[in-house]
Amino acid sequence: MAKRRLNFTNNHWLIGFFLAAFFLGSISLGNVPLRDWDEGTRALIAREIYRTGNWLHPTLQGEPYLLKPPLMDWLIALSYKFWGIGEFTTRLPGAFLSACSVPLLYLLGRDVFAQRLPAILAASVYLTLLPVVRHGRLAMLDGTVVLFFLLLLLCLLKARQDKRWAVGIVISLGLITLTKGILVILLGAIAFGFLLADRQWTQLKSPYFWLGILLGSTPAIAWYAVQWQYYGETFWQVHFQAQGLNRISESVEGNKGAPWYYLLELLKYSFPWFLFWLGGLGLAWHHRQRSWGKLVLIGTIGYLGAISLMGTKLPWYIMPFYPFFALAVGMYLAQLWQKSKHYPQVLVWLLGLMAVAGVGGCVYFILADPQPVLIIMGVVVALTMGLAAWQVYQYNRQFIPILLGGTYLALLLLMMSTSWVWELNEAFAVKPVAQLIQEHTPPDTVIYTSFGYRRPSLDFYSDRQVIPADTTALKQLASTSAYLLVDESTLAGLPIRDRVILGSSEGFTLIAILD
Repeated sequence: MAKRRLNFTNNHWLIGFFLAAFFLGSISLGNVPLRDWDEGTRALIAREIYRTGNWLHPTLQGEPYLLKPPLMDWLIALSYKFWGIGEFTTRLPGAFLSACSVPLLYLLGRDVFAQRLPAILAASVYLTLLPVVRHGRLAMLDGTVVLFFLLLLLCLLKARQDKRWAVGIVISLGLITLTKGILVILLGAIAFGFLLADRQWTQLKSPYFWLGILLGSTPAIAWYAVQWQYYGETFWQVHFQAQGLNRISESVEGNKGAPWYYLLELLKYSFPWFLFWLGGLGLAWHHRQRSWGKLVLIGTIGYLGAISLMGTKLPWYIMPFYPFFALAVGMYLAQLWQKSKHYPQVLVWLLGLMAVAGVGGCVYFILADPQPVLIIMGVVVALTMGLAAWQVYQYNRQFIPILLGGTYLALLLLMMSTSWVWELNEAFAVKPVAQLIQEHTPPDTVIYTSFGYRRPSLDFYSDRQVIPADTTALKQLASTSAYLLVDESTLAGLPIRDRVILGSSEGFTLIAILD
């Protein structure tokens, strides 16, 4: 009877975590345009798959796309097939799969901690991490990769009692491979390192493990073999060398940073939970002989260390680290909950400082970006951190649910605003310009622009190729029949006589040059 009650309670936690994560991950999902580069690229590829039916050899603007495996593009294309093409359907597959990672982390915590409380707190922390929520909502690969990585770790732990779970180990590796290719080497190495540290090497002899290799690796191997046969050496050079190996030793496309780049990312975006992370790492070191301590330390040192040494630095590379972060913080919060007379009083000052920052944010939003939802968010942050600081001062463990509830509400308000994809402010709004292009140019037209770099989101919304060109190239095009999208200063310097001004938007003028 007790066991049946435990399972019933676990099911409720699983459902609750999924509903909370999916609600946070899907609300107002289509209220802002797709961003460059990742979202626009994924949308273009998926739309071409949907339109052409070419599922095996995806293309981007008609050219072979060899950079990433196609699993996410397939899922988005299916979303288009069933619910139409738009921002919401582009982001929906990733948002759904990312939401699934929260209850999966709870299951992982239940197994590795062998306790309910730290598992609940770890999943709650993971649920309320800004990068996890935001990147999970974007049409990117990283939230889906984290889901499959968590499935891999869970299967690894479950296989200790039931060897049949070993099938899922290699299936998870295959899914990671079909999502983000070469990353499977690093994530697989971390899982293998934990397997050895936890003395589970007997799993390698399990017939279920080898069955998993057959079931899990066959689709990935088959896809890579088909690409190799179709594209030959070019596939190796682009997919593995340029897209994968070069990023380890070089700063591809200027995306570089110091070795402490990701520590700064944590410091900027993981509050308030960053305040408890070092304490969680200390606990993991103290309990390094236990499975959870080994998992947190191997994951933290292995993954965070590897990406910190890479030449290319991008914010979303840190995503697979956050489950280890949440596990460490969850255990530390569980210790604080159980020992309510031993709170570090420095937390009072740090949480109080965050309350002041919340007030400052509220004032900023009133003056600079008067969205009511963001103003309310500033108030929620200030109240949450202020109340939590007071509870810590009073040695009251209720500061933990206050932080969890307040942070969830603040994130919910942010996602309801039009500011959760803040990168859109880095360049002109694409939708008005795309509408201008669509209204005045025939389908399949190539437009040349004076803007400094290519924007896949503009290509997606205009359903045309918009190619950047320097002043010299634009002057050469001015003597031919072409469509140009140029800013005012460039337009004034072009020696064009036979031209038709089709319209202007966002500081750009669309012109047709008559031959």
